[in-house]
Amino acid sequence: MSFAWDSDQLDFRKSVISFAQKELNQRLIERDRNSKFNQEGWIKCADFGILGWPIAKEYGGQDLDFLTIILGLEGLGYGCKDNGLVFAINNHLWSCAVSIANFGTEVQKQQYLPSLCQGKSLGGHALTELTSGSAAFEMKTEAIRHGDYYILNGTKTFISNAPIADVYVTFVRTDSEVDIQKGISAFIIHKDLPGLTIEKEWEKSGLRTAPMGELVFQDCKVPVDHRLGQEGQGYNIFQSTIIWERGFLFASQVGVMERILEQCVNYARKRHQFGQSIGSFQGISHKIADMKMRLELAKLMLYKIGWLKKEGKRAFLEASISKVFISESLLQICQDAIQIHGARGYMTDYELERELRDSIAGTIYAGTSEIHRNMIATLIGI
Repeated sequence: MSFAWDSDQLDFRKSVISFAQKELNQRLIERDRNSKFNQEGWIKCADFGILGWPIAKEYGGQDLDFLTIILGLEGLGYGCKDNGLVFAINNHLWSCAVSIANFGTEVQKQQYLPSLCQGKSLGGHALTELTSGSAAFEMKTEAIRHGDYYILNGTKTFISNAPIADVYVTFVRTDSEVDIQKGISAFIIHKDLPGLTIEKEWEKSGLRTAPMGELVFQDCKVPVDHRLGQEGQGYNIFQSTIIWERGFLFASQVGVMERILEQCVNYARKRHQFGQSIGSFQGISHKIADMKMRLELAKLMLYKIGWLKKEGKRAFLEASISKVFISESLLQICQDAIQIHGARGYMTDYELERELRDSIAGTIYAGTSEIHRNMIATLIGI
């Protein structure tokens, strides 16, 4: 494995950072306070090409290689302080657009991918239900086939992008008589589908600029050609999708880790107490040293996943390890950053308290840390 970036990749990362710093951070404290999605920033990201990074050029994408995408997402997380916007983008890419690109028919790809890449459509992913969180496939939402269409009934909750999305890759039970691995199917659902309503928009502690809602299906008539893949293929589609999500979504968090580390180093140098910089105190310097170690280890894990996917290899175990380590490392870094900044770290104007609130969700979405530890243990034979 070689992670020696060429000059084009490094220039690409710099361009992403510069774009994000200039265009995506305006009025962020106000947007966070009001739980307002940055629609203007979304369009700017689309114009910059971010929404098409992993999609083939024939469908309006950039068709970038996986390691370059990881580097770009790192740069986006570093340059953009709006973690909610970055999260919405990642959800759009890995849980919706890539699923359609990998499993859609040619007609479906032509119909959905260009608008998803251009930002004219925003993608979502509907899996979770109130009674099936970590046990995701013990779902109640069902689709019953009647000739050339299905009738969908049920409720999906805690759905990221739900209030603002146009298209949802939705997982439902199509056969309750067989094993869950064969009884789940995926559908491409448009927001204007008769019988689909957004019943609730959830108020959250963090990632407040990334709306989350609840989808309620009541006798929704869905044509068969809106099914993604074959009937009963939903479990396999999800397992493929989740590797992309766990492996690539957290690249942005590595960029956040680096940004916060640099902020803490600068503050520790400038802030003086008892006649010396606080960075000279071991209690502070050790926190910063730990931040650096977590950052470098996170990068190695992340880049390995990018290399494995570039080589066409599986990264199921590596994605779980990376997801747990990066999400928990970012949470710890945010807590330490607040301690280093003292009272300032707790104030809204210094923006670190928002970083902490945003980071907590990373240990929950895409599978909780506890579930991933179970999976890691199973995959190594325990």
